[in-house]
Amino acid sequence: MNVVVVESPAKAKTINKYLGPEYKVLASFGHVRDLPAKDGSVLPDQDFEMLWEVDAASAKRLNEIADAVKKSDGLILATDPDREGEAISWHVLDVLRKKKVIGDKPVKRVVFNAITKKAVLDAMAEPRDIDAPLVNAYLARRALDYLVGFNLSPVLWRKLPGARSAGRVQSVALRLVCDRETEIERFVAEEYWNISALLRTPRNDTFEARLVSADGKRMQAKSVTNGVQAKDLKSMLEGATYRVDSIEAKPVKRNPSPPFTTSTLQQAASSRLGFSASRTMQVAQRLYEGMEIGGELTGLITYMRTDGVQMAPEAIDAARVAIGSQFGARYVPDKARLYTTKAKNAQEAHEAIRPTDFNRTPESVRKFLDADQFRLYDLVWKRGIASQMASADIERTTAEITAENQGRTAGLRAVGSVIKFDGFIAAYTDQREEKEDNDAEDEDGRLPEIRAQEMLAKEKIDASQHFTEPPPRYSEATLIKKMEELGIGRPSTYASTLATLRDRGYVAIDKRKLIPDSKGRIVTAFLENFFARYVEYDFTASLEEKLDSISAGDLEWKDVLRDFWKDFFAQIEQTKELRVSDIIDALNEALAPLLFPARADDGDPRVCQVCGTGKLSLKLGKYGAFIGCSNYPDCNFTRQLSSESADGDATAPSEPVSFGTDPMTGEDISLRSGRFGPYVQRGDGKEAKRASLPKGWEPDKMDHEKALALLNLPRDIGKHPESGKMISSGIGRYGPFLLHDAGYANLETVEDVFSIGLNRAVVVIAEHAEKRANGGGRGGRSAPAALKELGDHPDGGKITVRDGRYGPYVNWDKVNATLPKGKDPQSVTMEEAISLITERAAKAPSSKTKAPARKKAATASTTTKTSEKAAAKPKAAAKPKTAAKPKASAKTKKA
Repeated sequence: MNVVVVESPAKAKTINKYLGPEYKVLASFGHVRDLPAKDGSVLPDQDFEMLWEVDAASAKRLNEIADAVKKSDGLILATDPDREGEAISWHVLDVLRKKKVIGDKPVKRVVFNAITKKAVLDAMAEPRDIDAPLVNAYLARRALDYLVGFNLSPVLWRKLPGARSAGRVQSVALRLVCDRETEIERFVAEEYWNISALLRTPRNDTFEARLVSADGKRMQAKSVTNGVQAKDLKSMLEGATYRVDSIEAKPVKRNPSPPFTTSTLQQAASSRLGFSASRTMQVAQRLYEGMEIGGELTGLITYMRTDGVQMAPEAIDAARVAIGSQFGARYVPDKARLYTTKAKNAQEAHEAIRPTDFNRTPESVRKFLDADQFRLYDLVWKRGIASQMASADIERTTAEITAENQGRTAGLRAVGSVIKFDGFIAAYTDQREEKEDNDAEDEDGRLPEIRAQEMLAKEKIDASQHFTEPPPRYSEATLIKKMEELGIGRPSTYASTLATLRDRGYVAIDKRKLIPDSKGRIVTAFLENFFARYVEYDFTASLEEKLDSISAGDLEWKDVLRDFWKDFFAQIEQTKELRVSDIIDALNEALAPLLFPARADDGDPRVCQVCGTGKLSLKLGKYGAFIGCSNYPDCNFTRQLSSESADGDATAPSEPVSFGTDPMTGEDISLRSGRFGPYVQRGDGKEAKRASLPKGWEPDKMDHEKALALLNLPRDIGKHPESGKMISSGIGRYGPFLLHDAGYANLETVEDVFSIGLNRAVVVIAEHAEKRANGGGRGGRSAPAALKELGDHPDGGKITVRDGRYGPYVNWDKVNATLPKGKDPQSVTMEEAISLITERAAKAPSSKTKAPARKKAATASTTTKTSEKAAAKPKAAAKPKTAAKPKASAKTKKA
């Protein structure tokens, strides 16, 4: 019997069926070791020695694998076919050798690009050894990320309170978003006019032609820059006669795009389906691991982490056969289409993302998939089959027209196109997902019959005013495309990089656009001023190229680390000596448009509007940055950093906005912006009353009535008919509420606080009291109903996904683990849930909730040094430790 190790338990079950009883397939549940999230895990002074830690859950699985290997004839490592998969195989083998269970047993590595019986059996017939250069590339990347994160982040914490972290790739991605925002802020709109004529042929057909020249001068795009010029040209065209100088029809072939890579799939899923990058990878993972179809679990798509664009020869042949049967022989080109990638080391030459069987049409598997799975599979299938279809034949017609008026001439042009043969468009309409929103090309419609030298009648002349627009903010799709163009990151890192930026609060997503938070812009400005080299696009891309050279066996991985560490460490040491005042001065200058927006009265934006003499400056507090006055404490003016929505509207005023006075006290009521967001204030000084705007209330929609209502909370509703005690409403830390007799009841909306009457309030309080009596509500809540049941934990007991008061979480017995911010509860996999539960259990002190002793393995961590020699002597396991620090990266590989 041979032991086969894969990453996922779902794959283990499927592959065991394919291989039969002579094999025992076990799952590693992703990575089995990681660098502890603490200083000293990578030791530059000891030739970059790396200390690995095995958590309790992984230790148990490794013991199970070791026990099976002892009784086996050999070991086959069949983890995913990329760098991370190679690393997992290396880790498993390294641990097993240290446990002395391998001996002289044969160890082989197999890779398959799809989870189908044929792909798995073919892979088993072609085993190889572990790819050492690929493992070295993983070690170098892991060490670099650790060295940057655990050396640069502490500098941020000391110098920029409120900053969360910095990373080798995430900081450069954040700079891209911030640089685009700066472009938008500095953009100056320019006026231009478009001039066109609606013309009629002798056959009474109308069409539109655009002005392209006037008075012998060629008109470039946006050449007409003012209304006077536009009016003159329009007047000339109004009285002109029109003649067709020439008409030309040219055949044009339009070729299909290649099959999806990781980045183009994420871009297409974003523009067509509205998926985030992480959601796309979650759904793609399920399609790759397979669905039960016809009683057998079958993978529907090939491996989804790749930047290769070529399909296997047998897949191309299958696609051509499917095209002929489903679309007709005319749609099959004479020769198979071959694509090449621009990437220098395209994920180790993996195939593109394609269906595992082109005869398995989206409609034929629809009943086995949920809505998102079907939509993504439909996208992959159509793009894959279209990539091997015939070109579309398009006829593009261009009419050149001359307008004459009293000696003045102008040239107009009409362009139209018609599809003569749809070709690949029959399967997949290319929406140019990879283009930015403002770059979309206009598709010209079909022109009527137009003949050369015939006269045309003028129907209407149109002169429309326009203004140039700033570059659009990045969406996830366009940011991924930009990162790929610059060579920043790799397919397996895009989704996690974007998720990190969101989770750290560095960017927000509004209407699918990435908007840098003020926190993110401050971090970027700091890095650009004091660590400029390490957020340069070219430097980051060149480092990625070196990592690719390591994986190709052309560079020694520790040489790359030495070169990087020497300069990086010197920069870290130099920055430690910086004074905070120096940093503040640099940030004030770099972020002036953000920190000190122009005033309506054209006054100095840095002069305090409250005291009139102080100078405004960036301040760094415990909870982050804000704007304050230099005359503090005599002047206590503070202001939150300005931020904008996707529409460019300010979310908080930079200066106090007066709403008038309180009719009862005569004090001024104003809208202001503070460190914690917009708020309303009555009066001035320390005695002033303040109230934050509730969630969903927009500053620009505030008025005197709303401000007064907020400031007068809590609101007395009336006395309870039974107790005689007052019922009041208000807004607290956990939202809108009713208060009666020292007890609270939740209200559904903020509006209820101001509108609820006595009768309804009494009913809400009674319902709340009944809920508490039945074990729910405050002081005795029952467990929320399960949103999704994932299956049994390896130690027994159901794992479920639930939605609690503070958001969705996974539950196993008495262990609750909160889902990461932005994680879709319905997309959680068993592997992710087990990883979260393991981490949560390891962090919980003995006095808090933990799993029962019969189920919970001892929380022990085994620390091991990285060995360059496969046969290194085993090290003794470290002594058991209590609650380890949270891991910087999850054990289970994420999309």
